Amino acid sequence: MFGDLSGMMESLKGAQQKVEETKTRLNSVLVDEVTADGKLKITLTANREIKAISIDNSLFADAEELEDYLIITLNKAIEKATKINEAEMAVAAKSGMPNIPGMDMFK
Repeated sequence: MFGDLSGMMESLKGAQQKVEETKTRLNSVLVDEVTADGKLKITLTANREIKAISIDNSLFADAEELEDYLIITLNKAIEKATKINEAEMAVAAKSGMPNIPGMDMFK
């Protein structure tokens, strides 16, 4: 019914290995988000691990403003990183999937 089951299992193992390799590679893909005025810069990996935060000294005078900057900028950076992560992981998963009729999960 499904053809060569052992061949499919090998393809699935290959897909799993490709996904793991992609996860590792995404640790070195850096995403930067900078506020429009340049007062705050956040760098994180495509796996959404924060690597650096640079804060202009003027933001330390107002804790509420700094919090707002951090929330907005972190959310934007996480959104960018998530898009990169999801796209790369979908490609990795699809590349190793066996061709099973009716099961095209990654269109």
